[in-house]
Amino acid sequence: MKEERKEKQKEDEILKILEENARTSDNEIARMVGLDEEEVTSIISELEKRGIIMKYKALINYEKAGIETVQALIDVKLSPERGTGYDSVAERISRFSEVRSVRLVSGEHDLLVRVEGATMREVAHFVAEKIAPLEQVRNTVTHFLLRTYKANGEIYKEEEKGKRLAVTL
Repeated sequence: MKEERKEKQKEDEILKILEENARTSDNEIARMVGLDEEEVTSIISELEKRGIIMKYKALINYEKAGIETVQALIDVKLSPERGTGYDSVAERISRFSEVRSVRLVSGEHDLLVRVEGATMREVAHFVAEKIAPLEQVRNTVTHFLLRTYKANGEIYKEEEKGKRLAVTL
């Protein structure tokens, strides 16, 4: 039992390291958590097989890269289906290629859907034509994302070098 807890603790440490920087080498992780590189490689492989590590991704500042993209958060109010609740409609919405994430939330709405498209018009059209007409959907509210200041724990604005505070007398 104690050994299982220690193993789980090492897995958790490795997951946190990879979440912060997925490019951290197995060798570096081994040094950070006090294991052999082979043990770390084995643990990561097992976490991938179990579906705990689902994918490795880069966090990209599209604005800085000059890539035009429009993102919106859609609040969706639903009528739950008998037997499946919100799951079946959430899974259906998840299948659209424009949809980046779908989350069940508490509050006035039931789902929070993040959508991406080339233009505001394209995103609005998608919501009006694909999400709003679904039988279980009672209401949608679209919030276009205009600027990102922080995402996944990373601040997007670069530190200004040499900026000094004004001196007042």
